[in-house]
Formats: sequence, structure tokens, C-alpha cells
Amino acid sequence: MLKVEQLNAWYDHSHVIQGLSFEVKRGEIVTLMGRNGAGKTTTLRTVMGLLSKCKGRAIFDGEDLLALPPHARYHRGLAYVPEERRIVAGLTVLENLQLGLLASARRGEMSAMVDEIAQTFPRLKERLQQDGTSLSGGEQQMLAIARAMMARPRMILLDEPSEGIMPLLVDEMFDLFLRMKQQGTTILLVEQNVERALSISDRAYILEQGQIVHQGNAAELLADAEIQEKYCAV
Repeated sequence: MLKVEQLNAWYDHSHVIQGLSFEVKRGEIVTLMGRNGAGKTTTLRTVMGLLSKCKGRAIFDGEDLLALPPHARYHRGLAYVPEERRIVAGLTVLENLQLGLLASARRGEMSAMVDEIAQTFPRLKERLQQDGTSLSGGEQQMLAIARAMMARPRMILLDEPSEGIMPLLVDEMFDLFLRMKQQGTTILLVEQNVERALSISDRAYILEQGQIVHQGNAAELLADAEIQEKYCAV
């Protein structure tokens, strides 16, 4: 579904991503692992079109994305949930959800999509009329994911979804990711909780200094003592 080939990206003069190549197959959950500063978030931002200085190829369903602006990538079925969540202050949970369809061809399905999302996220269903920024950190993260799911993306890029969230909600969130996979959504995940991420993933890639240094089946990586020591305790 997504095939990245020789991807390079820069922040000003800093060459952050250096010849990255990886693949995410349809229906998979794939995790990008690595220490802070390895280039994981930059990879997601580049695939989504939020970094202007880049070269290489990012083939999504047969089309190279790198020449397309972010909104065109969104229209082709690619969604991105950044670490910052970006819940809009002054808008209710319902209004924040509705923002997920403003630029979508599915605007006419607004009511049906809100009902569907409310069933998937029961915590949000109880809070539709509450100010979005008054939610807990975990609930705001769920709202950010739900907003991205409003347009029924075929693939979603998730950046550190469990950051700063209480363990109970982390459990709910990872259960949600498995349900999303079962419903046909492909996921590329960057996650600080490496053990939990690997437990739900099909495969994983390990980044160091903007390059892939190791890759493999997620279960095998999770069972690897050296990988555990080096990355799971980070």
C-alpha cells in the first residue's frame, strides 16, 4: 500500500532522513522504532507532505505522493495524527469531529459518520457537547484519532499516541488500533511504548540517525533480548 524508496529529508541544512526505504502492506500495522531524534516523526511528516525539503519516492496505491500537497494526500485516503493532537479550543467534541470532514468529499455523510465514530469511541459519545480541550489527555488523543477517522482513511499515520496517557486509556487505545486493523485500516505507528506497539504490530523497522538499521517480524523483535535491552527500555 505504501512503499517508500530512498527517502531523504532535511530541516534547513540538517539531513535528518537519509535514504530510507520501507514498505507497509495493506491491512498491516507497522511500527517505526528508534531512540529520540532517530527520524521517526520526520518520516511521518515527510510522507504526509509537511516537510518541503525532501527527495525520493513515497508510493501510495501506485501513485508517488511527494509531488502532491498534504490535502491531496488526505483526499487519496492518507490521514495523520500528530503527537500534539491539535484539538481546537472553543469547539465541542462534536464540532472537532466535524472538522475531519470539512475538506472531504464525504461531507454529506456527516451525521452518519458521527454516529459511527460515537459507537467506536464510547467515551467521546458521552461527551459530544463538551469543549474538546476540557477532555483528559487520553480522551483528547482519542478525539484526534476519531477526527482523522471521520473521512474513512485507508491508511493512518499515528505519532506517539500513548504519550502522557494513563495506563487504562493506553489499553483502550491499543485495543482500538486492533479493531481499526480488523475494519480494514492500515496503520503506520510511531510509539514510545515499544513493547506494546510490537505486541499489536505485524512488522517493525528500527531507525538510527535517519537510516534503517534493522527490520523484521514484530513478534521476533519483541522476543529478541538485544532489541529489548536497547529499545524497549528507552
